[in-house]
Amino acid sequence: MIKVGIIGVNGYGGGELLRLLAAHPEAEVTVVASRSQAGRTIAQVFPSFRGTRWGHLVVSDQSSPEFDECDLVFLALPHGVSAACAPTFLAKGIKVIDLGADFRLKEAAVYAEWYNQQHPHPELLQEAVYGLPELNREEIKKARLIGNPGCYPTSILLALAPLLPTDLRADGVIIVDSKSGISGAGRTTKDELHFPEADQDFRAYGLVKHRHLPEIEQEASKLAGKEVLVSFTPHLIPVSRGIFSTLNLAAGRATSTQELTELYQAFYKKEPFVTVLTGNDLPQTKAVLYTNRVQLAVRYDSRTNRIIILSVLDNLVKGAAGQAIQNMNLLFGLKETTGLDAPGLWP
Repeated sequence: MIKVGIIGVNGYGGGELLRLLAAHPEAEVTVVASRSQAGRTIAQVFPSFRGTRWGHLVVSDQSSPEFDECDLVFLALPHGVSAACAPTFLAKGIKVIDLGADFRLKEAAVYAEWYNQQHPHPELLQEAVYGLPELNREEIKKARLIGNPGCYPTSILLALAPLLPTDLRADGVIIVDSKSGISGAGRTTKDELHFPEADQDFRAYGLVKHRHLPEIEQEASKLAGKEVLVSFTPHLIPVSRGIFSTLNLAAGRATSTQELTELYQAFYKKEPFVTVLTGNDLPQTKAVLYTNRVQLAVRYDSRTNRIIILSVLDNLVKGAAGQAIQNMNLLFGLKETTGLDAPGLWP
């Protein structure tokens, strides 16, 4: 049994980790921590745990000696905070999966530019593995430190990956329009996230320098073998969960929807969590909620010679906690789908 600790359990990502791990047959959460919620029970932090055996688990702070007994620690913390505490666990032989942004970028200067602070441990950036299993599976298996991808980048990179190394994509800026449920903003108290403010509203934010951009361009450029530029516009929509990304890019040559679909099907044919839709079926967020799954569809517009890719996922599962558990499974030699293969909820 893998002994797991969670630091930052009070947030939506931390709570989702605990929910998913509660049903995991090979992992047990032995200690959880939060500076703001220390001393409270999980049931007090998340009412959904009332009446469960997890509900009585008491939240500690991260100095608890119980963390020293863990095989793995998940960090669900703000940027800057994860990087400051990760080396302590690594020095003790404890593996770390960071759900935050601290170990996603490879260059300390890029981190400083986009996060407005110096990286606390830049020496770890080259070692950290970008935790997108569909693209970096073998590296993840050998890692001790994983930077779990952001939710938007996961939806975008999986949509682009089959296309980037081919002649089907023309050079030029890739246009990405993404929409996220409100839980993507975290468990924060901002005026624009209150129900009366967000309900029946639809707004863009983070223009033109959203912090996920360098992560997207870094990994897309790696896949393409040359620099890739992305124009990214995120939007907030009045739902709790879900991300819907629409990508629009110039085709490198005339193609067809059938050729593109076959390319995507071949690329993802062995991937348990990626479904490429065919025929008239198109992705919808409700089809993937509460799952670790991604749905993709691709179309060719012959009139404009452009390719359109649609991608949906649950921002708290495949976009955060579920992907982190998928990475844990790889780290410890488990079947990748362990604890993650349940279908979603409908309706």
